[in-house]
Amino acid sequence: MKKITIIGGSGFVGTNLCHYLHLNKVVFEIIDLKMSNKFPQYCKIGDVRILEDLRQAITGDIVIDLAAIHRDDVANRNEYYRTNVEGAKNITKVCNEKKILKIIFFSSVAVYGFALDRTDESGNINPFNDYGISKYEAEEIYRKFYLNINTSLTIIRPTVIFGEGNRGNVYNLFNQIASRRLIMIGSGKNKKSMAYICNVVAFVDECIRDQNKYTVFNYVDTPDLDMNTLIKRVRRILFKKDNVGIRLPYCFGLLIGYTFDLFSKLLRKNLLVSSIRVKKFCCSSEFASSKYQLNNFIPPYSLLEGVEKTLKNEFINPDPNREIFYTE
Repeated sequence: MKKITIIGGSGFVGTNLCHYLHLNKVVFEIIDLKMSNKFPQYCKIGDVRILEDLRQAITGDIVIDLAAIHRDDVANRNEYYRTNVEGAKNITKVCNEKKILKIIFFSSVAVYGFALDRTDESGNINPFNDYGISKYEAEEIYRKFYLNINTSLTIIRPTVIFGEGNRGNVYNLFNQIASRRLIMIGSGKNKKSMAYICNVVAFVDECIRDQNKYTVFNYVDTPDLDMNTLIKRVRRILFKKDNVGIRLPYCFGLLIGYTFDLFSKLLRKNLLVSSIRVKKFCCSSEFASSKYQLNNFIPPYSLLEGVEKTLKNEFINPDPNREIFYTE
């Protein structure tokens, strides 16, 4: 049985993946800056930015790289490159030394930037921020390693991942609706690609067992929902109501975002509202995926089932002991 090394495995995706592997009796180890709350017995403290940490910690046959700096508000832009790029260089060095022949790298649809609707894996690479740029540079490091060494490489570019325990943008939207504080900005016709965590984990498991030498996949759960449909569905599940609620024009909402940007600078504190969050909320981010070509992969849940499970487990029957992960 092959052993899986999961770098960055103490986070949201990593913890759910480890839970899945544990249930299926797959041997794994976690390497992370922080101890895993769920699997401390399998966790080693290590930093991808420190080569010697990886040399000592990695003992698996397959490496899954989940380590990343991905928040929008990182003050020192060099941190994106130290973790995402230098980390990839260090991982490939150790994989070469230890003759590890299979790598799965979590990149991001951020490498496409403000992409055209339904952009697939052949889409133009045009990242607009340091996160997207550093993720693509890391991809290139892994591709170079794949070409030079007889190895197997899978690159996964997920869209926004949500699910029970995640405190990212999707949860924030659901929470605003649940607390009746959501003010809809714009027409709501923009579509958002999303990925439910249980489906992402099942896809990674399929990638682990796949025998292809080189593959790149966007990960998206379909069909995409426009904001009006998503908000109505959430309100229907939570309140048995089928409307959007208060709506503001986009230009007015953006002005509010810029005002909060100013307050954020004056207070030297990150606020929940910002111009970039307004822009993200109102723009379309609709991607296509060839995931079904991977051994006829079928996600265990539909997107709407994932939304409903998340709402029930977070807002209707919440578990007070659930581990919480704060992400973008």
